Amino acid sequence: MLERLRRGGRGTGAPLVARPPEALLEVARDGVIPLAGGSAPSGALDVAIVIPPFRRGSGGHSTIAHLVRGLEARGHRCSLWLDDDEGRHAEESEERTGELFREFFGPLAAPLRAGFDAWSGCDVAVATGWQTVHRVLRLGGTRARAYLVQDHEPEFYGTSAEAVWARATYGLGLHCICASPWLAGLVRERYGARASSFDLGVDHAVYRPEAVHRRDDLVLVYARLTTPRRAVPLALLAMEELHRRRPKVEIALFGEPRPIDAAFPHRHLGVLDGPALTHAYNSATVGLVLSMTNPSLVPTEMLACALPTVELAGPAMTATFPDGPLELAAFDPLAIADGVERLLDEPLERRAERVAAGMELVAGRTWERAAEQVEAGLRAALGQGDEPAAGELQPPGREATR
Repeated sequence: MLERLRRGGRGTGAPLVARPPEALLEVARDGVIPLAGGSAPSGALDVAIVIPPFRRGSGGHSTIAHLVRGLEARGHRCSLWLDDDEGRHAEESEERTGELFREFFGPLAAPLRAGFDAWSGCDVAVATGWQTVHRVLRLGGTRARAYLVQDHEPEFYGTSAEAVWARATYGLGLHCICASPWLAGLVRERYGARASSFDLGVDHAVYRPEAVHRRDDLVLVYARLTTPRRAVPLALLAMEELHRRRPKVEIALFGEPRPIDAAFPHRHLGVLDGPALTHAYNSATVGLVLSMTNPSLVPTEMLACALPTVELAGPAMTATFPDGPLELAAFDPLAIADGVERLLDEPLERRAERVAAGMELVAGRTWERAAEQVEAGLRAALGQGDEPAAGELQPPGREATR
């Protein structure tokens, strides 16, 4: 991937550095290493999870950590393997990298290996982003390979080599374990991949109602500007319109470490940890988060804190929450401002109904249940069970929504 310009000052001739995944060329030149023979155990599995470089606040790595804890609780032996083609962690010791991962994403028993010198095989090797797929294809001594697909990653790029490579990974034969039945359906129908699904969980020990004062004039906006699929420019236009209509409503932005230059007064909250997020969600009147591809963790965490929330009415969201508690708005700043106003003005009785519906929806979305669904996908990759169809792995008592 193309790194940022190494800043040595104007006129220094500092080169741009292009670092696509090293294993991509290895696969092109030498092919895929064959899977190991023999039967995998029907009980506990050795699961090796290959991860890309990470930084504080990464939702994708947070999901991986939650799933690892859930798999460990189910008796499986997990390990994390860092594939750092970017060189982001090159100056750290392996021990320090593992410490940072646990500091950012919580404790787990799985060791973290920086690189693959200690690789000795496993039952299932799991890629966790398109950049890690070719590395997984070059790992020997594994009985099966799977691909944890958290989003449709080709949409992260414009017309580019990265977009083409990301699309190609869905056709490389790995069983895809997708972070929604909608996403599983997409990779099946568009790429012909084998796929199962899981529902993103909520850490209910963290995200829950608190006995704090909930304001009636505060809109909390997820504004991770470095993640284009969160449509932050659209959210900012909508908030500019909201401020024009209701200048006394306070707007707070979170999710980005640096302040954002916006055309309306606002508070900058930065990147918040779980407890601080919970307090913010319990204090606000309305939450706004926009998901242009697969849903993020944020809307269900807001619902778990009894916060009425506005989201985009895109294909993934309408499939995931067709008649649910979220206020879905069209991709239009005025429509989004309208949606926020509707929630600000909502009668108390209707608000209570919406909050109750949100709490009911997220009650079944636990990381324990997500790990159970992922385990089913791992066993499908091993050929130990039928491939789960989209919607089959929903929490008990809830109908599939795709």
